Parts: sequence; structure tokens; C-alpha cells
Amino acid sequence: MSSQVKLKGRLSGYFNMPIRLGILLILADVLIYFMYWPAGVVVSLFLILYFSIALYYYFNNKTLYQNELISFATQYGQVQKQLLKNLEIPYAVLDEVGRIVWTNYAFDRTVNTDKILKRQISSIFPSLTKDTLPTGEDSVELEIDYSSSNFRALMRRIPLDSIAEDSDVIEGDRYAGALIALYLFDETATRLAIQEVDDQSLVIGFIYMDNYDEALESVEDVRKSLLIALIDRKVNKYIASIDGICSKIEKDKYLIILRKKSLLQLQAEHFELLSDVKTVNIDNEMAITLSIGVGMDGLSYAQNYEFARNAIDLALGRGGDQAVVKTPDNIIYYGGKTQQVEKNTRVKARVKAQALKEIISSRDQVFIMGHRLGDFDCLGAGIGIYRAAVTMNREAHIVLNDISTSLEPIVNLFRNNPSYPADLFCTSQEAIEKVGSNAALVVVDVNKPSITECPELLHLCKSIVVLDHHRAGSETIENATLSYVEAYASSACEMVSEILQYIDEHVKIRQEEADAMYAGILVDTDSFQNKTGVRTFEAAAFLRRNGTDVTRVRKLFREDVSEYKAKADAVSQAEIYRNAYAISTCNAEGLQSPTIAGAQAANELLNIKGVKASFVLTEYQNQIFISARSIDEVNVQIIMEHLGGGGHMSIAGCQMEDVTIEEAIGILKHTIDTMIDDGEL
Repeated sequence: MSSQVKLKGRLSGYFNMPIRLGILLILADVLIYFMYWPAGVVVSLFLILYFSIALYYYFNNKTLYQNELISFATQYGQVQKQLLKNLEIPYAVLDEVGRIVWTNYAFDRTVNTDKILKRQISSIFPSLTKDTLPTGEDSVELEIDYSSSNFRALMRRIPLDSIAEDSDVIEGDRYAGALIALYLFDETATRLAIQEVDDQSLVIGFIYMDNYDEALESVEDVRKSLLIALIDRKVNKYIASIDGICSKIEKDKYLIILRKKSLLQLQAEHFELLSDVKTVNIDNEMAITLSIGVGMDGLSYAQNYEFARNAIDLALGRGGDQAVVKTPDNIIYYGGKTQQVEKNTRVKARVKAQALKEIISSRDQVFIMGHRLGDFDCLGAGIGIYRAAVTMNREAHIVLNDISTSLEPIVNLFRNNPSYPADLFCTSQEAIEKVGSNAALVVVDVNKPSITECPELLHLCKSIVVLDHHRAGSETIENATLSYVEAYASSACEMVSEILQYIDEHVKIRQEEADAMYAGILVDTDSFQNKTGVRTFEAAAFLRRNGTDVTRVRKLFREDVSEYKAKADAVSQAEIYRNAYAISTCNAEGLQSPTIAGAQAANELLNIKGVKASFVLTEYQNQIFISARSIDEVNVQIIMEHLGGGGHMSIAGCQMEDVTIEEAIGILKHTIDTMIDDGEL
């Protein structure tokens, strides 16, 4: 019997049932004997006959039944094998390192490759590397592409320890080997359907004319309507060519509705409308430029509309002549290669000045702060706002943490000066301790909350005002009560100088304050050589009337000999990359303000013939600071934005962490190469 197959479980009970019932009959017969023995004898004779027949069939047919069961099991296993082999779902078995052990016909047809056994699965599907294979009980799902099809790969780990325990071949009670079952589900049709639905989703956008009034002023009256008609025709024809709808909602504004597929076409063409509209010329001295804001992938049409509004605000805040596409997770910029035209009207400055006056008047305290590692423009603008607050009899403080050697001469004008309080300048911690429940915060020369002197103050002050001349980026101070961001302005000091002329007729600027603000304008315009407009000189004239002295300011800019040598060394070792981009490093050793020396070196490199843009890298405080400069041919702002920074079209910068100088230079070069290949430069 040991050589025979032993049955167990319900099947064994089924075959042994007659004998078990016979035992019950014997017990019943015993009871009958006690009750009436002649009946017991009759039942006993019946039991003898019953057991004779039951045992005869049990022993004579048991082998037959077992053979039939074994035969069925064998045939069932073969059927299962054939079913798995002919399964329409591609199926393969891999070993623990990803080698193919077994495949079915559907898998062979899918890969259409000879001799796939013992090959690594990654040689067929590169994304299925050894690191992606399942290591525990949980299955792993991945999306893979092969040929022109899309698959969802499902992998499960099948432990072999139970098989090893009963094996006569594999030794060891703790065998931890395993096989991996791989299923491929063809989702090509599903993805195509999803993609088609996504391509047909609604996209909302706005198109604004940046310089509508200024452009019309340069055209004869009889030609003004013709110029606008040509612009309208150009915009409508362009949107219609991509199967979109364009409706003019104001004299210089359009609402557009597109399919997402059409927007992808615009993105691939880098919004050619931006350059096409500039070709409209009927003897107008100034070309019309457009700003485009588009919102897509929102959860509703209303959300796409809101995205479009935010996008157009970003485009205008960055200087116009560009397109901004906003999604829930990302903001993409196109264009922005034209310098923004300076606005001659001061209506906006007057309105913002009155709004600022109302905010300051309604608060008990005013805190003023700029960006980290403050410069002349940042400090000068802060001094100007301080004067406005004091004129309205409000307590005011300027938040300033690190004072560089270049800023010390200006800071010393106010320190130990009996005309100014001892707590005029305070650190971030002191400001947090001083701030009350009815305080206003004025942020100058920066609109990115992460790089302000004290980001915590943004959450502690009741009202926030932002005054900045840098182009807005993806990160902005969103909870501002008043935001005055003008990318055409040369400096924050220029903007504050205009505001002071309208905020209160009794404002009287002192000499020290005028010097600080004039120095800010001087630095940001590179001595009135860069991004200087009519309003820049008017702001400088206003400061001159209030007592600034050019000679006195010039003395504030005199450098330490070590800084001058570091700047000269940075210029001398510059590398001209791709015959147009000057890249150099500034040694920060022994310098208290190495970033300023780097920025000055970047300015000097622009004097080299053929240089379109310059980049100087400085290692300071465990970070790499990049100062980027250009004259007019390259928008360094978009280069720095690719590296996480920002700024102006001609003046920008960024900070990089956890990289060396050499690695940062490599990243910068790779970014330039990529942008040139993509047509962004």
C-alpha cells in the first residue's frame, strides 16, 4: 500500500463511507439484541451480507478508481499547460535576476524575437531592469512601450521554498529561491482613446497688446484704424488656422478658446504669433507686441479660465512680448526676447502711491525688507519707504541681516546718526519679536518669498505691499494687499522715487536718503548705461533736487584692493563658450562681498567683442551664486529660470546648492546647449 496513491480529505471520506455506515449498523444491531434477540439475528445476517458486498467492491475497484483519478489529474495538468501556453495574454516566467525561463505563444508573438529563452528581460524591454523586479509579496506594475504598442506590465514573485522542502534534488530547508510571473496587458487602444479625449479638452487663453497706446501714438490718425485692423486680422487668422475661436473683448484684448491639441501645436512652434505680429508695419515707429496667457488641464472650465488670468498676469509682469502656459503643476514660458517699452504715463504710479499711503496710514508699524544679501538698490528703496512711513508718523524698521562690506558705507550714514533711531535696522529675529497685531510689511526689490530677508514676516503682518522691478516668476507673494511690479523700471529706487513724489506733498528727503536711493539707481543701471529710460533720469533729477551729491555717492562705491583684484582675476580667466558666452569664476577667498565682485566682473565681460552674455560663478556660504548679464541679444532671465533663478532680460542670477563650481559650470553649459537646440536662444 505504501507504493499506492493514498487518498485524503473529502475524497477519502467518500470512498470509506460504506464501511463507516456499516459500523453504525453494528451498533444498532446490538441495541436490537437487547430489545428482541430474534430480530437481532436477522439484522446480523443482513450485516454479514452488507459487509461482504461493500468490502468486495472496496478492494476490487479501489485500484481502478485511483488509476482513473491519476489519469484525470495528468490530463487536467496537460490541459492547464495547454491553456496557459495558448493564453491570449502574453505571459512569461523569469528567474530572480530577470532571465526568461518560459514563455507562452502570445508572448512570443508580441516580442517577435527568436531565441528569447535565457535572455535578460531588459534586453527586450529596457525599462524592466533588475531594480524594477518585485522582491516581496506585493506585485509591481509598470507602463512600457514596445514597437508601436503600449503595455501594462504586471509582475508577481512566486516563492519556491515550499517546492524545495519536498524536492529530492534541491538541498536545504531554507531555500529562498523564487520565480517571477510577467503578464503583459495591451493598452494601446485605451491609451489612444484617452489621448484623443485629452487632445480635445478645452483650453482658454487671453491675448493682450502690450503697447497699444504707445504704438498708436507713433501712427498718423488716418492710419490708426488700419493698424488695429491688420493686427486683428493677423490674430484672428492665426487662431482660426489651428481650429480655435478668437473674440475681441476690449480694444487691446482677445479671448481665445482652443483644443489642447491645437495648443500643443502652438507650443511646438514656440508661439510664432509673437514674432508674426511684429511684421505689421504701416510706417509705425513702434511695433505691436503681444502677451499671451493660456490655462489648461484644470478640473473645470472655470479653473482653466483662472489659470489663463494668472498666466496673462505673469506674462505682463515679466515684461510682455511672451506667452505663458499655466497648468496645475507647472508654468511654461515662451518668448520674452524683447525689452519692454517704458510707459510714459505716471497714472499707475500715482494710483499705487495713494494705495500705499492708505495702507501705511491704517497701520501702527511698518516693516521694510528686501532680498537676502541685500544690495544698494534694495537698501536704497527701503530707506525711501522708511521716509514715507516716518512722514506719516508711523514706527518703521528695515530688516537687514548680513551687511556686506560694499553696503557698510551706506549703512554707516544712518547708524550712530542722531537723526535716526537706533533700531532703524533690525535682524529677522528682532523683527519677529517687534511685530505687532496691526503691522504692515513692505517688500522691496524682490517678489519671491523664499529669498526675502525674513519669510516668516509674510505670515505675521496684516498687510503686505510688494514693490519690485524684476520680472515675475512662478513663485510670487500671493497674499499681497498691494502689488506694484513693473519690469520696465530700471530699479526699485526709481519706483520708490516716483512714489515719494505722489504719496504726500510734505515728504522731504534728506541728503543721506537721497544718496542711498541714487546709489541704488546707479548700480542697477550700471551708471545709466543699462535699461535706462526717461523716467529713470527724472527720478535721478528728483533725487538731485533733494540734495544727493554725485561725488559723495561715487566715494561710496570705492572698492577694497582685494575685491578689485578678484574682479580682475575673474575677467582674465574667462572662457568664451560657443564664441558668444563668457563664463568665469570669482574667488571668494578673503572677500566679504564676493557676489558683488562677481556681478561687477560679469558687467566687465560684456565689454569684450562678440560676447552676447556673461556668467560669473562664485562659491559663497556653501552655495554657488551665478551672476548673468547681457546687453540686448540674449535674455539671461530665461537661462537663469532654467536653473531655478530669475531677474531681468539683461540682469539675472541664481543660486545652486549641493554642487561644485565645476559641476555648476557643466550644468550651465548644458542648459545653454539645450536652449540653443530648442530655439530658445
